[in-house]
Parts: sequence; structure tokens; C-alpha cells
Amino acid sequence: MKLIFCATCAFLLSITHFANSQTNGKPNSPSDFFPKERARVLTVGTFHFDYPNLDVNKIDEENKIDVLKEPKKSEVTEIVEHIKKFKPTKIAIEALPSWKAGERFRRYKKGEFQTQRDERYQLGFRLARDLQLDTIYSIDAGSFSDDLEKLDSAYAKKLFADYDFKSSDKYDKMFTEWFDYEQKLPAKMNLLDYLKRTNTRESLQLNYGAYLVGDFKLDKQRGADILSLWWYNRNMRIFRKIQEITTSEQDRILVIFGNGHVSILNQLLESSPEFDLVEFDSLK
Repeated sequence: MKLIFCATCAFLLSITHFANSQTNGKPNSPSDFFPKERARVLTVGTFHFDYPNLDVNKIDEENKIDVLKEPKKSEVTEIVEHIKKFKPTKIAIEALPSWKAGERFRRYKKGEFQTQRDERYQLGFRLARDLQLDTIYSIDAGSFSDDLEKLDSAYAKKLFADYDFKSSDKYDKMFTEWFDYEQKLPAKMNLLDYLKRTNTRESLQLNYGAYLVGDFKLDKQRGADILSLWWYNRNMRIFRKIQEITTSEQDRILVIFGNGHVSILNQLLESSPEFDLVEFDSLK
């Protein structure tokens, strides 16, 4: 009798649990199994304000702007005020640890670096100062391809031999035309509007798509191996650093990076159960 009673209780408990796991007769969604409260991350993909021309696509002098002169100076202020709506509690920038962002930030608050055009100063440091944050985080990273170069330079040299962004692929030509068009826009339009444009899903996805044609098709697998060892790996490491600086579900982390990184970072942030992604063009 006791066994029958226990079995009945167990059955009733299982039925209750199943009933509680459903709403209006529908199964729980996958997200119901994970926390609702998560650290929020706003990504801002930008071009490099000081034009170091380290990227594949170079900017001609006539298309460059000066963020220290009007009207672009005021437009940078507009970007800063717009980002403040997010109320970040932490700010992370595209810098390696060797750049010593913390030390530079302390000097910035004392009046140094005020005429630097670099977006790390114009956006990152300025926001951190205005919001009275104690520090700023360097979260850029090298890639496994850098490690491979040190471990076996001969193999790395052979692997990357003709990965030079000079493919005759028809899509490469389309991307070159698009990038050339985009690079002329900051001089012609409001900078906040421009960043909203380049941070849309359409723009970010196509930006990443540029890596999936051309040299990506080298041999059967070599181009794919290069991309995963180099570009994708670098952004995975950057994402790992975002995880490392996250200490609470209450964190509101602003990530300011070159636009090319943001499509991958957004994919990782959006897929992670630890974060809520806030897209720049959705910020009100």
C-alpha cells in the first residue's frame, strides 16, 4: 500500500511539473531555461577617426574628415550624447594591453591627449570621463595565426602565401565599389546618421560577407582555414575578453570597435545566454 501511495505521489508530482512547464498548453521556449536578467552590451562599430590606413581599403585624402574641426567636432559630441542614453557602466575599446589604456585614461583626465583624433579618445575616453567611470578596458587581441607564425613560421608563410585581398572574384569587385562609396559618406553626411547606417544588420552582415568571397575560396579549404585561424579567431578572443570584464548581470558594457569586427561580435553576443545585445541603430 505504501509503495502504491509513493508511486501515485510521484506520478502526480510529474504531472504538476509538466503542467507548470507549459503556458496555455504550449511548451516552454528554449530561452525559458536561461536567465532573463543578463549583462547588456551595446556595440558601436566605427571607422578610425585618425585614419591610420591599416585596413585593406585605404582612404584618399580628399575623403578624410577632421573631427577636431567644425562641423564634425559638434557631430562627434552628438554621437557621445546619443551613446550616453545607454548609460554604460563599463567601456571597452579596440586596444591591446600594451597600449596601456588605463594609464592613458588617467592622463587624459588630467588634460592630456585632448587633440587626439583617434575614436578611442574622442568616444571612449570622453564618455568614460563624462560618466565618471574609474577605468577603461582594452579588449583587442591577436589571433591564433599570430601564434602559429611564432610556432612554425615556414608553415604559416606557406599557408598565407597568396591571401592578399587581390582576388579577381567578381564579388570582390562589388565589395570594393561599395567600400569606396561608403568611405566618401562621412564627409557628406552627419556622423551620427552615418554610424547608424553602418551599424544596421544589413550593413554589418554584408561587411562580414566580404570575408566569405575572394581569398576565402583559395584551394579547397585553405582560405576557410586562414579566415578561421585569423579573423574569426581574433574576434572570438575579443568576445572572451568581454566575458572576462563582465562581473554582474547589472553590467552595461559599451564596446567601441572598428566596424568590421562588430558583425561577428554581435553574432556571439546575441547567441550567448550571458548577454543581451543592444544594437546601435536601435538605441533611442
